[in-house]
Amino acid sequence: MPATGPPRVGIFCPTFLKREMLHVYRQVAGLKQVVPVVLTFKRENADRFPFSPVRLLDRSSLRWLRRIIDVQIRDIPPQAYADEVRSLRLKLAADRCELLHIYFGNNGLFWLPFLRRRQLPVVVSFHGADVHVNVHSKAAKRMFRTMFASCALVLSRSGSLASSLQELGCPSEKIRIQRAGIPLDTFGYVEREQPPDDAWHLVQAGRLIEKKGLESTFKAFASFAVQHPKSTLTIAGDGPLRSALENLATSLGIADRVQFTGFIRQSDLQTLYRASHIFLHPSVQTKEGDREGIPNSLLEAMATGLPCIATRHAGIPEAITHMESGILVDESDSVSIAEWLQRLAGDRVLRTVIGKKSAEAIREKFDLATQIDKLERIYLSLRKH
Repeated sequence: MPATGPPRVGIFCPTFLKREMLHVYRQVAGLKQVVPVVLTFKRENADRFPFSPVRLLDRSSLRWLRRIIDVQIRDIPPQAYADEVRSLRLKLAADRCELLHIYFGNNGLFWLPFLRRRQLPVVVSFHGADVHVNVHSKAAKRMFRTMFASCALVLSRSGSLASSLQELGCPSEKIRIQRAGIPLDTFGYVEREQPPDDAWHLVQAGRLIEKKGLESTFKAFASFAVQHPKSTLTIAGDGPLRSALENLATSLGIADRVQFTGFIRQSDLQTLYRASHIFLHPSVQTKEGDREGIPNSLLEAMATGLPCIATRHAGIPEAITHMESGILVDESDSVSIAEWLQRLAGDRVLRTVIGKKSAEAIREKFDLATQIDKLERIYLSLRKH
């Protein structure tokens, strides 16, 4: 008998949700044509990300052994034990879920014991590091091929990631581009005036980790500030590199002009973007192979019309067309970033054109409502009859 009513979709994310996972929350909370049921091992930041229902899965008491056997000895990504698979299967059945969406490719590998004996369609979405980190062993690559064969569809945040997935063995016909969505009613276009007294406000937002290219930001800003001594740089976000970056700011002589806000709420980020003049996000690929999908903070800044300087890195050129909707430089090229900062500061027409074009690009390709509609059509196409 054909299923009736909106389908119930199991959404797995190991922690629901870390502070930097606003993009996941937007997507899950925005679903209207299906009933999402979150499945997780751990609930965090419930005040920041209110949602119901959230089902806690059982964790194996032997998971410490998995880190030794799978990761250290076998050199493969960890996999779920039988009691964890049983918990997932029971929770899906209890909530009458008709399909399962696993966030992040490494979690698709974790649930391979479930996928091999799946009883419902499974979608796995990839976002960036989950395509490139800890996938170099032959055993890990075999696991990827098994996962691709076992799931119904694979979602990729960018065309660049999609190409990497194909290199790992994913059939192209199983891949769908599912971009991050930006709520345009929240991050609306703002036209910016020339700052009075040459007091330029620069900003970068995101986790303070290597792939965000913050060292290049600081070096470029130090050069820019020589000619624009009233300029400031705000770093919105937190992470393991904060102490090192504070020391770098001191060594570059810009500590009094750099503000670290830590993680801030969306409303405060909107205010920060409106008060800023140029956005920086010079992403780099790390030695471990970690790289971006397309940074959410970059897309949000573009939506508000902030002129953005970023790098030719991963999926970023899919959002920015150089000299049209933003500025692109090579990775780790702080000299070029500084040169473009000077040019943008001196060319009001260019700043205005780039700001308008960037907002148009986000509206055309990254509108949240459009991306959620695409995701729901994917879910509905996989519904069992």
